[in-house]
Amino acid sequence: MSELRTQALACRDAALAVAELDSETKRHLLRAMADALQAASGAVLEANAKDMAAARDKGLQGAMLDRLRLDADRVTAIAGALREVAELPDPVGVVTRRETRPNGLQVERVRVPLGVVAMIYEARPNVTADAAALCLMAGNGVILRGGSEAVHSNTAIANVLRGALGANGVPEAALTLVTDLSREAMVELLQLTDIVDLAIPRGGEGLIRFVAEHARVPVIKHYKGVCHLYVDSAADHALALDLLVDGKTSRPGVCNALETLLVHKDIAADFLPRAADALGRRQVELRGCERSRVLVPQMKPADETDYAAEYLDLILAVRIVDDLDDALAHIHRYSSDHTEVIATRNEEAARRFVRAIRSAVVMINASSRFSDGGELGLGAEIGISTTRLHAYGPMGAEALTVERFVVRGEGQVRHPQSRVPNETEKGNAHAG
Repeated sequence: MSELRTQALACRDAALAVAELDSETKRHLLRAMADALQAASGAVLEANAKDMAAARDKGLQGAMLDRLRLDADRVTAIAGALREVAELPDPVGVVTRRETRPNGLQVERVRVPLGVVAMIYEARPNVTADAAALCLMAGNGVILRGGSEAVHSNTAIANVLRGALGANGVPEAALTLVTDLSREAMVELLQLTDIVDLAIPRGGEGLIRFVAEHARVPVIKHYKGVCHLYVDSAADHALALDLLVDGKTSRPGVCNALETLLVHKDIAADFLPRAADALGRRQVELRGCERSRVLVPQMKPADETDYAAEYLDLILAVRIVDDLDDALAHIHRYSSDHTEVIATRNEEAARRFVRAIRSAVVMINASSRFSDGGELGLGAEIGISTTRLHAYGPMGAEALTVERFVVRGEGQVRHPQSRVPNETEKGNAHAG
């Protein structure tokens, strides 16, 4: 038996113990994990410094370095996310539907843990804690497989959290960190169909496609975030400009950052030069259609690859559209089903945008940067699903459970003639 399989089996056994924990015990556990992480901040930052130095030596830069970097504030935020999850409603045991059938059976649909979740991610050390917190709150065990670029950070965080589990009487294997970071080990993990109930990859498109192509277990995924802002003819220009600047520049290296701006032709002459000025002052490179470049000559020409790109950088694709239909057609062609935004004061345009868009998150007059589990009230986020399965969009603790049927009866049987007669009935039969 391989070491990885041995680890996974231990996690499965530990998950059975976690599934039996009541809400208050889980809340206490998560608070203890947060306190332990805060107390170990110095050791975590020391480990992260090793990862940052190695990453720079390898030539990593921009968004990858930003995702990897920890500081005192970020460690505090990670601990805060653990405490936020501790305050969330416990999804386990929630009855989502109850009815009594004509035969008297009481039928309930009840949320239960998935079992073992494999989290495969790169660059983001905070995912180690976020994934652990959400999986534990949902009654699951979790197997974490981080990237080599964050190995020291992930190990330091996982060791602290595992220590808190053990100190509170919970098997440490409920949080298992894979130490073999080879691709062969990852493939083995993804094919443990008798142990792993769900795999969630979180990282670049290459990682996610690798997981999807090699997995034999169910996979929740999103390949990339090509997020659009459509500025309608009825938009408040100042509001739209705020959404644009925040969506593109507040943190360009994340999946909910804007990548494409669509502007209605009737307002383009006024709005686009203002937008170009605001973005230019923030060093954003614009790549646009020919109509856009007439209004903003310094804009670089855009091609098909620009409209399909997830830049994760200070680059924005721009296009002038004839109307809402034209904007919807563009989004349907290039969308990655992540997040789309409309800026408008026209309620009918907003309603139609919501009905027509199939993406996981749709925003009306709000920044794409709110497409995040924490911002949407889920606490820490384990990932974003653009796979239309049981979860769609940002995933919190509830998305790590499934509904099952619990049926209460008083001896009802499907076919009455199959019943075993009781003693009285037997006596009557003999008497007859």
